[in-house]
Amino acid sequence: MNQGYFISFEGIDGSGKSTQAKRLAQYLTDQGHQVVLTREPGGSIGAEEIRALVLQGDPDRWSAETEILLFTAARRDHMERTILPALAAGKIVITDRFADSTRMYQGLSRGDLRGLVDRLHDMMIPRDPDCTILIDMDPDVGLTRAKSRHGTEERFEDFGVDLQRQMRQGFLALAREFSDRFHVIDGMQDETAVHDDVLRKMTALIQ
Repeated sequence: MNQGYFISFEGIDGSGKSTQAKRLAQYLTDQGHQVVLTREPGGSIGAEEIRALVLQGDPDRWSAETEILLFTAARRDHMERTILPALAAGKIVITDRFADSTRMYQGLSRGDLRGLVDRLHDMMIPRDPDCTILIDMDPDVGLTRAKSRHGTEERFEDFGVDLQRQMRQGFLALAREFSDRFHVIDGMQDETAVHDDVLRKMTALIQ
């Protein structure tokens, strides 16, 4: 653990990944680990400013190509200022979303732009998570949950359930593609059961 450990949580909107990221961070902190809980887009001052640009407003505010550039810029700042320093200090970093979300939402939602996402990632982002927890959720249930929050950051939810269905299948495909780091958890269970499944996966990886 002297090199730190990097965990990402992924899933469609309303899957409960944010809740599970927080619960894992609290559990690991209680176990005596130094933990940094962060999120994307965001996690640093510059990245949080970009977050407001990409998560608010009309669904068609940006083209997919522009979004890819914005998310990559936010992620680069997040890595430089938050994630890499924490890992260098031997801490556990838990992020609510990372590059896999960009591979899905921008790479697949409005055309086949996955290759562009991956090329920018390879050029600008120096590492991937050590472990990715995918909270798998029925898209209709997830979107209902997400919309019930009545928040201001609902730009992607406003694309509708068809996008969420496409994203779910895309995330499951990513889990097969990157099976060495992905762990799929059934998000249709109650919150505590999901947390217990996450812990079973993580305790085998973090000593």
